[in-house]
Amino acid sequence: MSKLKILLASAEISPLAKVGGLADVAGALPKALFNLGIDIRLVMPKYGSIDTDKFPAKRIADNIVVPFRDVDEKINIYETKLPDSEVPLYLIDNFRYLGKNGVYFETEKTPGGPDREAERFTFFTRSSLEFFKVLSWYPDIIHCQDWHVSLLPILLDIQSRHNMQLEKIKTLLTIHNLEYQGWLKQAVVFNALEINEKDYPTLHIAKDGHTNCLQQGILSADFLNTVSPAYAKEILTSEYGAGLEKDLQKRKNDLVGILNGIDVEKFNPATDPSIACQFTADDLSGKEKCKEDLQKMCGLETNKKIPILGIVTRLVDQKGIDLIYEISDELAKENMQFILLGTGSPALEKKMADFAYKYPQKVQSRLTFDAKFAQQIYAGSDIFLMPSRFEPCGLGQMIAMRYGAVPIARATGGLKDTVKHYDPATDQGSGFIFEKFTGQAFLKEIKQALALYQTPEKWYDMVKRIMQTDFSWNASAKKYLNLYQNLLKE
Repeated sequence: MSKLKILLASAEISPLAKVGGLADVAGALPKALFNLGIDIRLVMPKYGSIDTDKFPAKRIADNIVVPFRDVDEKINIYETKLPDSEVPLYLIDNFRYLGKNGVYFETEKTPGGPDREAERFTFFTRSSLEFFKVLSWYPDIIHCQDWHVSLLPILLDIQSRHNMQLEKIKTLLTIHNLEYQGWLKQAVVFNALEINEKDYPTLHIAKDGHTNCLQQGILSADFLNTVSPAYAKEILTSEYGAGLEKDLQKRKNDLVGILNGIDVEKFNPATDPSIACQFTADDLSGKEKCKEDLQKMCGLETNKKIPILGIVTRLVDQKGIDLIYEISDELAKENMQFILLGTGSPALEKKMADFAYKYPQKVQSRLTFDAKFAQQIYAGSDIFLMPSRFEPCGLGQMIAMRYGAVPIARATGGLKDTVKHYDPATDQGSGFIFEKFTGQAFLKEIKQALALYQTPEKWYDMVKRIMQTDFSWNASAKKYLNLYQNLLKE
């Protein structure tokens, strides 16, 4: 029996090009699928920001013509391997559309940024079908990641009219975050992809002359999934549907949630070279050293009896940063230290900077991106905060538990699926959960956690328990395999 063949198309793949959680998923899931015997291959743009010394690639095809916006553009195709694996990774090279800048344009500062970004990924989508001809390899399923490649099901259908080998290919669209949808001028869609307006009635759905790329993927892909079971249910409602809930309701029988995993080899406190001292659930002495190291780096009192509340996040409205600022004065009265790492909205950055300025003996806010320091926060913190307004899956809470930091999270999306509320009656649970999106509901759970911290025996029982939770990709990869197999049966 021949191997199942999957092409995973993504705008980000870690570690070559990473901005958010999408890259982590696209860089970790394929390894688990490969281990299940799947012929999995990846395709991504060859951005100018990719470190070609660190990630060398071999050019395997030159000057392939891609008609786009009435111009015969040309692409080159490079091949490499996903680091630490045998998974083939193909990079599409075209300086005009793909080679400039990093993964995304600075859309808030760059004139026409959103349009340029959507056009960039539409070109990538169009180009990604061309390299089949070079490889003489056709997948059974194209697994599309998020809005960037969500026009691919429509384009595949068009191309299949002229290439019978494309006819049998199925499409799966994974929605990582419904808030990011990709808007492209409708005229560009028709012109760039050589689509006849009469061919696809859904393409007439437009707002202010723009087509919603994610919406088109939702309406045209063979099957859909999100990155947690709870989020798959939430997005059918007006509260979480981001304006697309009616379209998703039409496809609810073709929609499932599969929880993301984490790379347990990368995020492993027993081997992590970034932290002060490695440790395991059986020997937590190294975690105490990591805590002391973190306190010293942040200029805080080195005292193992003072619990550290850590947070590694993007400073955006979704992440509930306003709740932290809302309770900042009350929080500062508690016996705790607070350490934040992240960048984002200037308004939220200022609030976190003000919090640290007001309470320098207790609060440290590092408004930057620092992958090594993130690991040190996970390893040195006692408690990890995720007060998200919504959270499709969330990786932070899983990484935190892997490093023995007890999560306090809002009951939404993947946070609800992965964090079980501590029950003092049974002494069971993996963290603290609050329902209402209010500062006081959040503060109540923080106080509960700080109180439990004063009972070391019960606290360390929970720390050991959460460190042993299996958040590997193994279980999720098997669910994707089952989904692929069912999709081909249909």
